[in-house]
Amino acid sequence: MSIENIVRIVAGFFILLSLALAHMMGQADLTQVSWMWFTAFVGLNLFQSGFTNFCPLVNILKKMGFKEAGASCN
Repeated sequence: MSIENIVRIVAGFFILLSLALAHMMGQADLTQVSWMWFTAFVGLNLFQSGFTNFCPLVNILKKMGFKEAGASCN
């Protein structure tokens, strides 16, 4: 496992952890439809990309014509 993968896993974990802690402390209501779900989506994507090396944003950017040069998501 590369350093880049570990960084994505840790970043995704901390995003999800902060959401869970905010929810448990009553600062974020994840039972309602809100922008917090978008944050959870980003955290989950970061977390899974660390294990699978699949990053949806990379695919979107490639289709838009951007060139890959040392991107952390492959």
